[in-house]
Amino acid sequence: MASYRLEFSSSVARALRAIPNADVARILTRIEALADNPRPPGCEKLSGLPRYRIRQGLYRIVYEIQDDVLLVLVVKVGHRRDVYRGL
Repeated sequence: MASYRLEFSSSVARALRAIPNADVARILTRIEALADNPRPPGCEKLSGLPRYRIRQGLYRIVYEIQDDVLLVLVVKVGHRRDVYRGL
C-alpha cells in the first residue's frame, strides 16, 4: 500500500505550541502513523463532516483523508473539551 502524504493547516502549529512537550511528542508520533494507515483502529468519522478524529490521551487530532491524491490533511489538534468548537 502506498504511503499517504501529510499536510497541516496553519492553526495546527499554533495549537501544538500551547500543549506540553511530552504530549506533543506523542501527538506527532500518532500523526506520523497516519501516513501508513489513515484509518487506524479507534478512528471515528465525524458526523456531518468529511473528517475523522483519533484520540491521543486528552487530545484529539481531526483530519481529512483524500484517497484520490493520497493525502492526509491535519485540520485541528487540541484538548478534547475545545477541539470540536468551530469545525
